[in-house]
Amino acid sequence: MSAEPTHIHDILGVGIGPFGLGLAALSGPLDDVDAVFLDQRPEFRWHPGMMLEGSTIQVPFLADLVTMADPTSPYSFLNFLKERRRLYPFYIRESFYPLRAEFDEYCRWVAAQLDSLRWNRRVVSVTREDGVYTALAEVADDSGSVVATETYRARHLVLGVGTQPVLPPALQGLGRGAGPLIHTADYLENREALLDSGAITIVGSGQSAAEIYRDLIDDAEDRGVRLDWVTRSPRFFPMEYTKLTLEMTSPEYTDHFRALPDELRERVGREQRTLYKGISADLVDDIHDTLYRLSRGGRQLLTNLISEVELETAQIDPISGEYLLGFRHTALDKTFTRRSGSVVAATGYKSQVPDFLEPLGGEVHLDSRGRLDVSRHYTINDEGTIHVLNGEEHTHGVTAPDLGFGPWRASVVLAAVTGREPYPIERTIAFQTFGVPADESDAVPDAAFAFDDSKEMSHA
Repeated sequence: MSAEPTHIHDILGVGIGPFGLGLAALSGPLDDVDAVFLDQRPEFRWHPGMMLEGSTIQVPFLADLVTMADPTSPYSFLNFLKERRRLYPFYIRESFYPLRAEFDEYCRWVAAQLDSLRWNRRVVSVTREDGVYTALAEVADDSGSVVATETYRARHLVLGVGTQPVLPPALQGLGRGAGPLIHTADYLENREALLDSGAITIVGSGQSAAEIYRDLIDDAEDRGVRLDWVTRSPRFFPMEYTKLTLEMTSPEYTDHFRALPDELRERVGREQRTLYKGISADLVDDIHDTLYRLSRGGRQLLTNLISEVELETAQIDPISGEYLLGFRHTALDKTFTRRSGSVVAATGYKSQVPDFLEPLGGEVHLDSRGRLDVSRHYTINDEGTIHVLNGEEHTHGVTAPDLGFGPWRASVVLAAVTGREPYPIERTIAFQTFGVPADESDAVPDAAFAFDDSKEMSHA
């Protein structure tokens, strides 16, 4: 479908990550949904800088783009395996967790089948008139040069721009010394340069930090390269993965989280890092086993693992080009300095307000911190026509970045667009109660939730 200025789509999606791609896949079979999705990249790529050999995703294969909304979808991970003649090998493998590279391949397989995707399109502005959004997009060629502009119009705007890598304040604007200073997102292309730097410091915790440490440690010890891993967390904590904890990725817990006062919600969100930002327990054990193996025979290892340490300052030695990193041990309140030839920031990602929304002005709801103020039904304007995918961790909690909850959120968006439920929305899934339970005298048997995209979730 061409970008005709007069044609009005039902959905204009900006950003095609896993959540935008999932919405596109679920929109595809619907006769009453005309959708188009734009992305400034030339093709789908999922964390290419962390595509380590043998690494797996941290959620089961059911948490693909579509299955939790439509188990019969032709775009499921199992159907991908079947078409690749890999379903039985996957079955015999007896692991719920797909290889990261294979999940990326699956997503690209889905993308290749959808005619609603437009690559090399960077949206520069969005305006609205008479209930219709108009987006101006720059079209780039293979070299990245802008060769044209296109206009797209739609009644609903969906933001799937995702999150951006974050560096700690001490590293922002520091520049490059003798070796790389990178975020984990750029790891693979800089791996050899890191090892060539003579000393590497990984700052941060979580799965990405652990995977990079594990990927480097053998080569670092063989080459005599010091490898430090420092985190401000009190320990190198595993991701909590017990079943009652997993119930927190539920509509009920999201309702509870949104009902918390703002400051309490901020604190609770920080305290829930172990729910989705921890390290897989198997990887924690593998790292220890590796260090034990490398230290065989009493060998003194060069590596250091230091917890409860916060990076406060950083500068570049003008003579050696080394990074001079100033740390503070938070429990002891003592400072120390480490020299490092290179630095890897495993400091996560953060959602941002896209610049192209500026022309919409006050239509877009922002909170007191300038972040998108996302409603219970993932909208940020009064009319409920601007939808957000994975930009609501601060308002919705642990469900925001969870791959398995993406189809649920997409189902809510499609219900708002169509005025019906193309994919049944499971509104109660948890056995436990979050918050204060209702008095027995007030209980309503078989209570159901009514969907109204202009209001919070309410009882029918």
